Amino acid sequence: MAIARQVLCLSAFLSLPRARSEPIRYSVAEEGESGSVVANVAEDAGLAPAQLSARRARLAWEDGRQHFRLDRGTGRLVVAERLDREQLCGQSGTCTLPFELLLANPLQFFRVEVAVEDINDHSPIFPEQQVTFKIPETSNPGSRFPLEGAQDLDIGSNSIQAYSIAPENEYFSVSFGSRRNGDKYVELVLEKPLDREEEAELGFSLIAMDGGTPPRSGTTQIHIVVLDVNDNSPVFTQERYIGQVLENAPEGSVVVKVVASDLDTGPNGAISYQFSQAVGQSPSAFVIDPVSGEIKLTKPLDFEVAENHELSVRATDGGGLSAICKVLVEVVDVNDNAPELAVSSFSSPLPESASPGTVVALFTVRDRDAGANGKITCALEDQLSFSLRLAYKNYYELVTVSTLDREETARYILTVTAADAGSPPLTTTQTFTVDISDVNDNAPVFNQTSYTMYVRENNVPTVLVGAVSASDADVGPNAKVTYSLAPAHPAERPPCSCISVNSENGHVFVLRPLDYEHVRQIEVSVSACDAGSPRLSANVTVRLVVVDENDNAPLVLHPAQDSSPPSSELVPVSAEAGYLVTKVVAVDADSGQNSWLSYHLLKATDPGLFAVGAQSGEVRLRRPVTERDAVKQKLVVLVRDNGRPPLSATAALSALLLSDFSEVRLPPSSLATEDEGSSLTTYLIISLVFVSLLFLASMVAFVAHKVCKRKELKGGHVLYGTGNLQSSLSEAASAGTLPHAYCYEISLTTGSGNSEFKFLKPILPSLPPQHCARGGGTEDEQDLPRGPITMEDVAPDNPGTLSAEPFNSLSFT
Repeated sequence: MAIARQVLCLSAFLSLPRARSEPIRYSVAEEGESGSVVANVAEDAGLAPAQLSARRARLAWEDGRQHFRLDRGTGRLVVAERLDREQLCGQSGTCTLPFELLLANPLQFFRVEVAVEDINDHSPIFPEQQVTFKIPETSNPGSRFPLEGAQDLDIGSNSIQAYSIAPENEYFSVSFGSRRNGDKYVELVLEKPLDREEEAELGFSLIAMDGGTPPRSGTTQIHIVVLDVNDNSPVFTQERYIGQVLENAPEGSVVVKVVASDLDTGPNGAISYQFSQAVGQSPSAFVIDPVSGEIKLTKPLDFEVAENHELSVRATDGGGLSAICKVLVEVVDVNDNAPELAVSSFSSPLPESASPGTVVALFTVRDRDAGANGKITCALEDQLSFSLRLAYKNYYELVTVSTLDREETARYILTVTAADAGSPPLTTTQTFTVDISDVNDNAPVFNQTSYTMYVRENNVPTVLVGAVSASDADVGPNAKVTYSLAPAHPAERPPCSCISVNSENGHVFVLRPLDYEHVRQIEVSVSACDAGSPRLSANVTVRLVVVDENDNAPLVLHPAQDSSPPSSELVPVSAEAGYLVTKVVAVDADSGQNSWLSYHLLKATDPGLFAVGAQSGEVRLRRPVTERDAVKQKLVVLVRDNGRPPLSATAALSALLLSDFSEVRLPPSSLATEDEGSSLTTYLIISLVFVSLLFLASMVAFVAHKVCKRKELKGGHVLYGTGNLQSSLSEAASAGTLPHAYCYEISLTTGSGNSEFKFLKPILPSLPPQHCARGGGTEDEQDLPRGPITMEDVAPDNPGTLSAEPFNSLSFT
């Protein structure tokens, strides 16, 4: 069978990816076999055949029937089932089958219309196989007798084109044509008068011929009965009656009433009405009263099935004469059909990264009602993220209008309402459940801006000190958080190796023992990273504070606790209670209360003589010195911290109680270095002279001698020679005021009112062997320190000062 293809389309809008502005049109003859090729729709749509399969091309029909199918391999449109134009479109002048070619990824559709062309596959059919006319013999030539014309389901040139009589006779001919209102008529025309006496009945065939190739015909038998007398036929008041009825009118409702009259009287003027049955209208939805001519409903009508009904009514008088009129019943639409919504495409879930304007669903709406009852409007209820957009005619797209956020809304319930314009309006709702799929657009967030953790020093290895925690607003792998150590800045060195973080739960461990005295605080950066693509991360600062433990004992700084014998402090026997002997200085490497030190007298030669300040460490006389007190005093001071448990250290020191030195003080200006000695003023020289006088107390000559020495000193000479000083010190030693093992050299220099007093190293060669040799002397003398005497040794509480008052003796260590 030859297939005619005609593509009628305007220029394609290539910039519109989803729809063409004009449909692709084809034509195909009816009765085509299944599988017949209509056209190559892929080529006409500008698509390659490979795209059809890749983009899941399919055909969508409004009425749900699949009249054609698409060969994805070749792009051809083929007939899916036998097409019967009369069944599809009835007597309509055109028969078009619309559908859409839908493609996905991306969504795109083309409107296609296929016109089904009529072929001459139906013969004319008369409503009755035999028609009987009772014609009075008085009928004049030219009288016309209407016939019910034949019907042909084909259209155009394939419909009825001519009528003829067979066999031809001299009494009748056939006349057919169309009236001004478009109605077709067929009439028998009496050519010559009838004579009942010659021929009471006539019979012949009426043939209807269509214009097809080859032509088809239909036949009905005409039976003529010649009557006598009744020479008037019924006449209708109108050639065409039009009645209107609501489609929801109840059974028995009067649609229209036909009226015919007859000039004859008696039985020849009695008229009866009946339908002239039309093809395809049995059983009829109408009934006519044979007497009154009222046409009533026998069942409800449906506007959507048929908008109007055409009836033929015959009026016959008692003599057999009749007339025919047409009755057109128009069905008035009632809004009894809700809109219909058909979804062609729907995408769910939708990624939250979808850009505004993404098509979520494509659907069509239609209403089988007419006029305002069939006018549809669509609305989307209470949505700010989605909207409806008219795509093409009755096609709508559900699209996004803003960015989506799954963390804010994971699912949207979208309700589309289609309403017609009837009164009252009818509505249909369609619910779209759009799930939003997650995209990794949220970095992990720690539950604190920073973390501070504490660990005691000397901790065990791998001790748990705390945990960091981060959450991710995404779901699935995008929300799975792992932890790791990271430099605070990319340019920094790798993180501390003594801290570790569990990658799964964020637990923070200290891997090795820490020493508070070496490190008190460690700062690291912990990174939380999700498993999305691309991966997102966040950093937080973890500050590890080392808590001090009491693991350091106090350290005595003064007096020095080394292997050499401790130095002795000089205490004049005339010192009062509270006299500062010395001060114990100690430090503790710990901090806080672990470094708070207290001082206690642990051991002393005479415990009642000395007292130690618990907080200051100052060693003072508790009472004045008495003659019963030993000259050599040994003390042990306990230094203890405030830790738990407390740690302690001891300081050993000694003191010499010297009776010949009392209230020894040096003027503040007499400070001197260890190498150069101390600077003395003129008062110091005078004090030294008076001390010497009191110390020697020998004779007036010695005083005079001292005065002479003073004059020599003013003249720039040395006051004392070595031999004189040695002899004097020897005498003092023999008198018991100085230890025998220590000898010192005193030299004075002249100056402008000031002189220097220098303690030199012991002059061992000038002393007798029994006084200067190491190990000589008593046991107490052996415990005395060896070496030069400093100004601190002379006056521990005020180093470098000596009293200007006369004194009887000097005390040295």
